[in-house]
Amino acid sequence: MKATYIDYKDTNSFSKTLLAYLDNTPAIAPFAGNRPDLAGFARQLQAKAGKTDRERLVRSLRGQYGDLLQRQTEVASHVDALLDTRTFTVTTGHQLNIFTGPLYFIFKIASTIRLAHDLKDAFPEYTFVPVYWMATEDHDFAEINHTRLHGKKIVWETTAQGATGRMKTAGMEDTVRQYQSFLGLSDNSSKLSKLIEEAYLGHDNLAAATRHLANSLFGSHGLVVIDADDASLKQCFAPFIEQDILGEYSHKAIEETSAALKEVGFSTQVHAREINFFYLTDKFRERIVKLGDGRYEVLHRGIFFTEDELRAEIAHHPERFSPNVVMRPLYQEVILPNLAYIGGGAEMVYWLQLKGSFQHYGVDFPILVPRNSAMITDDSMAVKVLRLNLTFKSIFKDTDDLKKEYVRRHTKHRLTLNDEWMELNAIFSKLRLRAHKIDPSLGPSTDAVKARLKKAVNNLEKKLLKADKRNHEDALIQIDRIKEKLFPGGVLQERSENFGLLYVKYGDKLINELIQHFDPLAFKFTIIY
Repeated sequence: MKATYIDYKDTNSFSKTLLAYLDNTPAIAPFAGNRPDLAGFARQLQAKAGKTDRERLVRSLRGQYGDLLQRQTEVASHVDALLDTRTFTVTTGHQLNIFTGPLYFIFKIASTIRLAHDLKDAFPEYTFVPVYWMATEDHDFAEINHTRLHGKKIVWETTAQGATGRMKTAGMEDTVRQYQSFLGLSDNSSKLSKLIEEAYLGHDNLAAATRHLANSLFGSHGLVVIDADDASLKQCFAPFIEQDILGEYSHKAIEETSAALKEVGFSTQVHAREINFFYLTDKFRERIVKLGDGRYEVLHRGIFFTEDELRAEIAHHPERFSPNVVMRPLYQEVILPNLAYIGGGAEMVYWLQLKGSFQHYGVDFPILVPRNSAMITDDSMAVKVLRLNLTFKSIFKDTDDLKKEYVRRHTKHRLTLNDEWMELNAIFSKLRLRAHKIDPSLGPSTDAVKARLKKAVNNLEKKLLKADKRNHEDALIQIDRIKEKLFPGGVLQERSENFGLLYVKYGDKLINELIQHFDPLAFKFTIIY
C-alpha cells in the first residue's frame, strides 16, 4: 500500500481551534502544555518522572487481564515494564462502540502505537507503552450501540442502564450474526467473524468484550488496555474526588479557562458543572448535586449525604464515584505515568479547557497529539480520480464545486460572462452620468436597473454552465460516485464506516499499514491506497 499526505486545512473538515493548535498559533499556547514535538517530549519526560503508584497500576492491570496475559507476551512485557521508572505511557481513549464503531477508533490506536515506536527511536533509554483507556463508565448507550457496514446500520437493541462497561452481553447474538453476515466468505472474513464472536459471545460484559477485541487486533503491538472502573485505581484518585466535590475547584478553573479561550476567539467543547462526578452502581450512573441545605443528593435516586457522610463514602467506596468528561482526564494523568494524550479534533478542544484544573491540583498536563485522520481506498479509485484530472486534495471540495470546475476545464465553450458584463457596466456608467445631468434623483433608479440586469446575467451564466454539464454527464456521474465512495453519507469515511470490510480485504496487513504510514507528529491527513 502507498500513502500520500495533505494539510488538515485542505480537507475543510476540522475546527478553527484544532488548526490553530497544529499551527502553534501564539494565542492558543497558554492553554496547552509542551508542544507535540521531540523537544516537548524531552521536557515532558523530566516533568513526569516519579509521580505514579506503579505497583498499584500493575497489580490492577494484571487483575484485569487475568489469564489473557499468559497468551499475549507483548502485552505482558509492557505491563511488567510499567514497574520501571523509565517506562512511560502514551494514551488514547474511546467509548466501547460495538465492533469498534467508526474507523477512527482504529486510527486512534494505530496512532498511539506508532507514536510509542517513534519515541523509542528518539529516546532509546526509555520504554514507551501504548495504552487504550476504555470509557467503561460512560452511560450514553445510544452513542455506542451501532456501527455501519456498506452504509447499513447495525444496532444492538437492548435496554441499557448504568455504565456501559458493566452491561451484560447476553442477548447480543442476533447483533453479532447480523454483523457477520456482511463480511462475506474468505479467510479474512472467517478470521474477523471468529474474533467478533469470541469477544462478544465469549465474555460476560461489554468491557471484557472490548478488551478482547482490542487485544486481538493490537495485542501483538503491545497495546495495553485499561479499565479505570477499578476500586484500587479509584483509591488513588479518592483525595481528588473529595477535594473537587466539596470545593468545586475544577468548575471554577475550567470556567475561567473557557472564558479566556472565547476571549481570544476560540470555541469551547464542554461545560463544567459545580460537581463533576456521578454516583455509580451496577444499576445506574447519576449526577451528584449540592442542595441549598448543604447536603448532597444523587439525582433521581433518593440518596442523600451530609458532608461528613460524603467524605466517608468516598474514603470507603471511591469506586462509586465516576468522573465526568472534564474530570476523567485528571484521573488518567494521576494513575498513569503518561506523557501524551492522542485524541480527535473535538477532544483536543476540550482538553485545552482543562489546563487550569490540572494546575490547581499540581498534576502535569500531558502533551496533546491529534490522532491521525485518514482515508483508505485502492488503486482503482485512485485511477478514477486521476482520469478526471482531480487530485486527492481536490476531492475534499464540495461536489457542486468539483463539477463546475470540471466543466469549465473541459468545455469547448466560454461559459463566463465577465467580459460581457464589463462592457455592460461601462454602458451603465455612461447612462448614470447622463441621467444625473438630467435629474440627480434618477441615480438610484439607474442603479436598480443595473442590479436587475446583473442578476439576470448571473442567472444566464448558471444556465450556460448547466446546459454544458449535459455534455459531460458521464464524467459528472463519476464524480458523484467517487464522492459517495470516499465520503459515505457526505462525511469523512473515518467518521461513518466500520473497519470490518477493510479488514476483510486486507487482513492483518490493514493494521500494520496504518502503523507504518501514520506519522503522529507530522500533522497531515493521510490517504492510503
